[in-house]
Amino acid sequence: MVQKGVFPNQDTVLLMGMVRADQNISFQAMKPKVEAIAKLIQQDPAVDGVMSSIGGGAFGSRNSGTFFVRLKDYDQRSDSATEVANRLTNKFRNEAGMQLFLMAAQDIHIGGRRANASYQYSLQADDLNLLRVWTPKVKAALEKLPELTSVDADSENGGQEIMLNIDRDKATRLGVNADMLDAMLNNSFSQLQVATIYKTLNQYHVIMGLNEAYTGDAEVLKKLFVVNDNDETIPLSAFVTFSSANAALSVAHQGQSATSTVAFNLADGVSLEQAQTAIKDAMVKIALPSTIQAGFQGTAKAFAALAASMPWLILAAVYIVLGVLYESYIHPLTILSTLPSAGLGALLLMLATGTQLTVIALIGILLLIGIVKKNAIMMIDFALAAERTQGLTPQQAITQACLMRFRPIMMTTLAAFFGALPLALGSGGDADLRSHLGMAIAGGLALSQLLPLFTTPVVYLYLDRLSRKSQRAWHRLRKTGTA
Repeated sequence: MVQKGVFPNQDTVLLMGMVRADQNISFQAMKPKVEAIAKLIQQDPAVDGVMSSIGGGAFGSRNSGTFFVRLKDYDQRSDSATEVANRLTNKFRNEAGMQLFLMAAQDIHIGGRRANASYQYSLQADDLNLLRVWTPKVKAALEKLPELTSVDADSENGGQEIMLNIDRDKATRLGVNADMLDAMLNNSFSQLQVATIYKTLNQYHVIMGLNEAYTGDAEVLKKLFVVNDNDETIPLSAFVTFSSANAALSVAHQGQSATSTVAFNLADGVSLEQAQTAIKDAMVKIALPSTIQAGFQGTAKAFAALAASMPWLILAAVYIVLGVLYESYIHPLTILSTLPSAGLGALLLMLATGTQLTVIALIGILLLIGIVKKNAIMMIDFALAAERTQGLTPQQAITQACLMRFRPIMMTTLAAFFGALPLALGSGGDADLRSHLGMAIAGGLALSQLLPLFTTPVVYLYLDRLSRKSQRAWHRLRKTGTA
């Protein structure tokens, strides 16, 4: 019943994200749009400063801009970083020709996939055309889910392309070869550094290229000239014809298959487990074909693996350590019998406060297991020693252990409980990361302090009787086999 997640959302006072415009937009047209969005973001009462840039160094990234938004300190705003990010994203949702994606920056990342949101759902197929048909359908289905925000797909197939078709025979007659054509286009559009001017204090790079007023218009190609071997200027249109078409800005791959990634953030108060369930139901409704392999990636994939292995991880680690400690298969079960009450207390407090079971909460439960096991170990260890050295019966030994170990058990438990309270009650900033740790420890100790003091002696006696019966049955079986 407790909702699960990977890591709690931190409030690091920093938002990061990007804006994406039409795929055929030029750098010159992109610049004023990014500046206008930065000014609108700056007007938000929770924002302290904005830094923006256009492009990202990747091929075909001229239609994207990057944003880093610094928020005001926690005491100067009422909303968390995630709430501010969702508010700003929704504010620009209906902006024509623009999409803004913002998310709260986190200190801990898992998965390493680059996207415009915190979580990713990928589609893989051998048929690129099939992938291009279904990616918009999947994105549209996810945009309708109330559990998700900032839904974005990295598939961009509407780029504008100008093809230069060279008549090589005519070019040869005019004294022009492909190297000359490449050099002319490179000098015109790639901002080639041709010299450096050295002054007393500074150096100035001399960049050759067309004026920005011409680089955004494909018609300028018809006005360019190439210098041939005879130093004659030959118009480009004399031996080249031009054609335009749409082309993909980039095609992502994962392994050997073409891949499209649909990124998303979580709505306020929604856990990753709820979002994954909603996405799986949406994929069933749109009947995604079996030729497309769909699955979660990055942090969402790591969460699925963690959720599957979490119970076995705890049980195996604890049982093996206790088995080595006592050289017994039975007495570790006595100590493990105290863990359900501890885990139940932690989960009940999480359920009551709406806290997700995250990796940080799992660390708290592991710490809790250590503390609760310590209480049982103190009693079991004393009882076993009393049986072996003083010759007491199991009931006499465990009764004496309860009396002698009650005070140290209470002291250590209360010290751990009050030490966890500041973690559980903290809020804002890094406290959100640590609060899950405190919730798990405080809730588990509150319940485990009551039950194990009464249940551990009972379990100890029952398992001791079971062990003795098993040993007698084994001896009888061996005698029968020998006879």
